[in-house]
Amino acid sequence: MATLEKVCVRDYMSSRLMTFTPEMEVMNAVHQLVKSGHSGAPVVDASGKLVGMLSERDCLQIAMVAAQDTCVAGPISQYMSTTVETVSSDTSLTHLAGLFINNSHFRRYPVVDDGKLVGQISRSDVLRAISHCC
Repeated sequence: MATLEKVCVRDYMSSRLMTFTPEMEVMNAVHQLVKSGHSGAPVVDASGKLVGMLSERDCLQIAMVAAQDTCVAGPISQYMSTTVETVSSDTSLTHLAGLFINNSHFRRYPVVDDGKLVGQISRSDVLRAISHCC
């Protein structure tokens, strides 16, 4: 068995992702998140570059707007988080575990290589790796 220090993000990341575009209607995205059971999704431009994340927290802001105005509309770009922390596919899982501990509100990190979104890794992916390695 490999030690966790030798295991990289690429070994446990998800590469098949639900993604959104900045121009997509925000309520369409919310409906897709609810239907899929996902708590958020990366937002990418036409070239595949990560430009933001639409998270549950962002969606709660949409709910606040809806409470004051029954018509919530607009593109995802009006609601998404644009400051996004990422990791690369060669990041070690021990380093990633430290990131999760130090940023306790993060549930997942987008994985970006050469400026392109290539996957996503979650806390549960790290736990899965631990169960395989230890």
